[in-house]
Amino acid sequence: MSLRLSVLDQSPIRKGGTAADAVRETLELAQLCDRLGYVRYWLAEHHSSEALAGSTPEVLIARVAGLTERIRVGSGGVMLPHYSAYKVAENFRMLETLFPGRIDLGVGRAPGSDQRTMRILADGKSNWSNADNYPVQVRDLVAWLGDALPNDHAGRGVTAQPVGESAPDVWLLGSSDDSAALAAHFGLPFCFAHFINPDGGDGVTRAYRAHFRPSALHAQPMPLMAMGVLCAETDEEADLLAKSRDVWAMRLRTTGNPGPIPSVEEALEAARDPRVETFLTSMRRRSLVGSPRTVRAGLEEHAARYQVDEIMVVTICFDFAKRKRSYELIAEEFGIGG
Repeated sequence: MSLRLSVLDQSPIRKGGTAADAVRETLELAQLCDRLGYVRYWLAEHHSSEALAGSTPEVLIARVAGLTERIRVGSGGVMLPHYSAYKVAENFRMLETLFPGRIDLGVGRAPGSDQRTMRILADGKSNWSNADNYPVQVRDLVAWLGDALPNDHAGRGVTAQPVGESAPDVWLLGSSDDSAALAAHFGLPFCFAHFINPDGGDGVTRAYRAHFRPSALHAQPMPLMAMGVLCAETDEEADLLAKSRDVWAMRLRTTGNPGPIPSVEEALEAARDPRVETFLTSMRRRSLVGSPRTVRAGLEEHAARYQVDEIMVVTICFDFAKRKRSYELIAEEFGIGG
């Protein structure tokens, strides 16, 4: 079976650019990837970030779906503990009604923000209490999208409108055994975030397959992995372009406040410090960087190891033209638009 390719767009903000620029680039990139033949285009959720502009995926989904013709559009993902499962179901039923057969609802339990912003989102509550209730939220969300709530549930008989002929596909997102186990329990598709956790994902997806319980929505497991990828004409050019993302990711992990995506020149200057260079080398395990041939070999190797037939590509670099070209080169190498 040939490998299917999809896109996760975090709407990166480059240094010297604005969040509005990042959103406009998301719209342009989505239209390009639709023409190129990618399967899905997912939008991320982050809050109060100087680097990632996508704060409301459900709003951006509507615009992207309206500008594209055939690609599936979804959230990667809605951070469910911030919200009412019922309201999320309503939002995505409306999207499915507007764009039938094209909407994915990816949900996760991470806050997508720092602790202060998390409390603001929770209207001043001091803890992440809904995270402990996440399995119940997932159960309720699935029920309001087509299953049935328990007989003693307070919401039984309440309908998430508009009910149509189809419902959005619900995906659970995560980088751990817990998320995979929850997806398997509810019989839902699962996307493993390799770009967050490059270790042990093959075991996680194997366990998901082994413990999958067929549901009314899905008879078979549907594993997917999301991986950081940057493709250029040569391995050398790709390595150079990836320095921006590598330095930004290093700052994220070491300071928690990395700022916008730095230029290649700024990244090269930072990498002159031997300690930084060592850290960047270790960070590179999270991603796949190289020429079309190198990237194809890496994607196929990961697909075989993770036992998936679809990989979601996450690409961040400073130059938007190079970012678009990366997706073009990958599509050309795999012939997905043919």
